[in-house]
Amino acid sequence: MNADVRLDLTSPVDATDHTRGVSGGRRLVVYGDFECPYTAAAVREIDRLLEGGAAVEVVYRHFPLRAIHPHAQTAAEAAEAAARQGRFWEMHDLLFRNQRLLAAADLRRYAEPLGLDLARFESDVADPAIRTRIERDLESGVQSGVDGTPSLFIDGRRYEGPRDVEGLGRALGGTTR
Repeated sequence: MNADVRLDLTSPVDATDHTRGVSGGRRLVVYGDFECPYTAAAVREIDRLLEGGAAVEVVYRHFPLRAIHPHAQTAAEAAEAAARQGRFWEMHDLLFRNQRLLAAADLRRYAEPLGLDLARFESDVADPAIRTRIERDLESGVQSGVDGTPSLFIDGRRYEGPRDVEGLGRALGGTTR
């Protein structure tokens, strides 16, 4: 690893971050891209950990790889628009399950079954503040040495080990509720 690459999370988790799992447990920060198959695979394994009762708080931060994933930015914007209606994680899950269908029409179609106010969703997707929010996540990742997705941090330290449920479980200390 390049000596200039940081190993610590430089932007602490705060109230604006998207979290799920056990508050006060070990903290796993995921910098991800909704169009990245590797992020999708890691998210599936993290979900398995949570379903298995791991005492982990998962934090998702956007890191759209715009140069190689043309729909990553708009998918992140849709997730943030859903967040404004309290449905970030539901949209997050839908986007990863359908990551080959992330065109604008697909994103609008996903909003409906989530019970989102569609006019508000459309307005929010176009709000420049949403792009600013995504840029904040992206910049915090860059400052922490993130250069690809998924990039994981456990309790503020970069995690480079296996991203399967067993490897993550070991790294998190096998914590359960």
